Amino acid sequence: MKVLALDTATEGCSVALSVDGRIVARFEAVGRSHTERLMPLVREVMDEAGLRFAQLDALVCGVGPGSFAGVRIGVGFTKGIALAIDRPVVGVSSLAMLARPALREGARQVVCAIDARMDEVYFGAYRADRDGLPEAVLDARVCAPDQVPALGGEWHAVGTGWARYREPMLAATGAQLAAVDSGALPIAEDALAIGLARLRAGEGHDAAELVPVYLRNKVALTLDEQRARRR
Repeated sequence: MKVLALDTATEGCSVALSVDGRIVARFEAVGRSHTERLMPLVREVMDEAGLRFAQLDALVCGVGPGSFAGVRIGVGFTKGIALAIDRPVVGVSSLAMLARPALREGARQVVCAIDARMDEVYFGAYRADRDGLPEAVLDARVCAPDQVPALGGEWHAVGTGWARYREPMLAATGAQLAAVDSGALPIAEDALAIGLARLRAGEGHDAAELVPVYLRNKVALTLDEQRARRR
C-alpha cells in the first residue's frame, strides 16, 4: 500500500510516505510558512520514493485541533490531491498523533495538551488499543487550563500546553506525571501509522467528507476581551 500523510496543524510541517511498509519522511519547524514549505516537502518524499501522485492508494491528513490557518492548509491540500486522483482519505486528530510516540515506548496513559493561545489548551487523554495505537478515554476539548477534566492516576504528559500551563493543569487533573515532553509536536509519521490501521479496517472515506477539527469557532479575542483578561 502506498499512502501519503501530512500534518500542518501546529508550527511543525511534516510529511510521511509509506511505500509497502518503507517510510520516507520529512519534518520542519516552519512557524507560519506551511504554504511555502508543504509542497516542496511532499515533492521530496515522492521523488525519493520514485512515485507519482497517481500511484498513491490513499492519503492521511492531520485535521487538528491546532492553528486554524495551518489546519485549513493541510486539509485543503489533501482534499485537492485526493479528489484529483480519486483516492480515499483518513483524517487523524493532532492530539492522537501526539499520544502515539509515548504509547509506543510503553506509556500506559498519555495526556495531551496543545497551547491553543487565548489562555486555553486543546486537551485529550489516551490509552493504547489492542494494536498499540491511541484510543481516546475522553472527548477532546478546548478549555482554560484550570478547567481540564480530573483524571487521577499516573500519566505521561505531552504537548506544548504543558510548557505554559503545567501547574494549573496538574491541579485540575489530579494526575501524577511519570514524564513530561512539553516540546512535542504532532508529526505525519504518527498520523501515517494511525491512518494505515484505519485504512486496513476499511475506514477510508471520500475526500469531500474530510473536514477540519477546530474544537472552537473563535480565532482571536476582541480588544475588549483582551483588556478584560489583563484586568
